[in-house]
Amino acid sequence: MTDQREVIILGSGPAGLTAAIYAGRAGLKPLVLKGVDAGGQLMLTTEVENFPGFADAILGPELMEAMEKQAARFDVELLHQSVSKVDLSSRPFGLWAGDQEYRASSLIISTGASARWLGVPGETELRGHGVSACATCDGFFFRDRELVVVGGGDSAVEEATFLTRFASKVTLGHRRDELRASKIMQDRAAANPKIAFAWNKQVVEVVGDGVVTGVKLEDTITNEVSDFAADGLFVAIGHTPNTDLFEGQLNLDDAGYILVQEPSTRTNVPGVFAAGDVVDHTYRQAVTAAGTGCRAAIDAEKFLEAQGH
Repeated sequence: MTDQREVIILGSGPAGLTAAIYAGRAGLKPLVLKGVDAGGQLMLTTEVENFPGFADAILGPELMEAMEKQAARFDVELLHQSVSKVDLSSRPFGLWAGDQEYRASSLIISTGASARWLGVPGETELRGHGVSACATCDGFFFRDRELVVVGGGDSAVEEATFLTRFASKVTLGHRRDELRASKIMQDRAAANPKIAFAWNKQVVEVVGDGVVTGVKLEDTITNEVSDFAADGLFVAIGHTPNTDLFEGQLNLDDAGYILVQEPSTRTNVPGVFAAGDVVDHTYRQAVTAAGTGCRAAIDAEKFLEAQGH
């Protein structure tokens, strides 16, 4: 049996749930298919101090639970389902989750992006307890601590530079003997007295009992492994947008992010809108994602009105 909806929202991070709140208040009775990583990247964050309205900070999962409850007030249906296939060739769009087929007059994609991780022992266990992939989210908690940043591109150098505002020392570890980052970023890092470099080194294990106490570094030339004391590890090897479902159906940039017609959230397929980190590889903040979720819901509402819904 096919389930037909005016608006279906894919993803349940800040963008998806904000879109749901706005679409629900507009009387569109949206359906949110929450996806595998329900709640988005905030579910991996401990305290969130930079989301407006919470003077004493709020835990990432608590913030997402509050957003979900708020959405439920406005006739929003939330299902813990992950879509395995979409057909955007004609409206209503087709979506399949398990054995269930859905049809949507409009679609808001807020499937987010996933941080790339190292995949080494200790990393998963200590995520949120000294292991992070977001300096602007978590840097504040490492005041006067010694940190390791892994990566060699602009984002890694940016993270390392940002972390020097709080940390006493930041060691940038890279598996080669030179960075891929732009020259201006490299020069800035080299001139920063708080930044040190660990060349030809890769993290092979994160060490700690409850919290990070250090990492094991392997020399990529000699294969020698050494212990390196640190209070935190920031992984900055990029993000992967969750857009595999839409390849060949939506316009994506070279990195796989969905292209939208700025300042709107419209994609190249009329009736399909995109919001949050699936579009944004620059800011990647909960508040910016929520803002685009609001825009996507308003864009979808206007689209449906124009279609006579």
